[in-house]
Amino acid sequence: MNISRLVKQAQKGNKEALLQLILADQDAYYRLAYRYMRNEHDAMDAMEDMIVTLYEKLDQLQKAEAFYSWSKTILVNRCKTLLRKQERFLPLGDEEEPSLAAITDDNPYRHMESEMDMEVLLSHLNERQREAIELRYLHDLPYQSIADMTGAPVGTIKSRISQGIQKLKTMIGGDRYDNDRAEITGAQTELNYRPGTSRT
Repeated sequence: MNISRLVKQAQKGNKEALLQLILADQDAYYRLAYRYMRNEHDAMDAMEDMIVTLYEKLDQLQKAEAFYSWSKTILVNRCKTLLRKQERFLPLGDEEEPSLAAITDDNPYRHMESEMDMEVLLSHLNERQREAIELRYLHDLPYQSIADMTGAPVGTIKSRISQGIQKLKTMIGGDRYDNDRAEITGAQTELNYRPGTSRT
């Protein structure tokens, strides 16, 4: 798929080209929306809002190759706006840890043991650390995109990830699960190249 060509066509008003771009990564969009909304109906609402925004503002996109990071930033912003309207987006320090029932009852990953394990572990982190780690390792987003989505500097994002990973390592007993959890392994490899990181 030629992303640049499709973006240029969409910018000229070709709705089919925009639809093709969205459908090509629809699963990633849904997983990202679900990460914030925690239920299918609200996740789909956020995606619909994103599509409307993309159609209205696509001409503002300067670099066609940045379409997916740009559109996912829009999606995250729409999710947070919807959550604020629902009074469900709690400020840092006020969030409640999700119960095990909440994690399993309405979760698209509920049949995947590794995803379940990861959800339980991540539920023990503060919201900002969890958000950064999920966006980086579960949604495979680059640091700059995460920074754009959260409004935090790239250095802050890396720090949140490092601190969160250190907490996860402590909870699972050090390097015991390195070979079984790709998300943790990737993060630990990154930490090896970040001297001076302290345990928190």
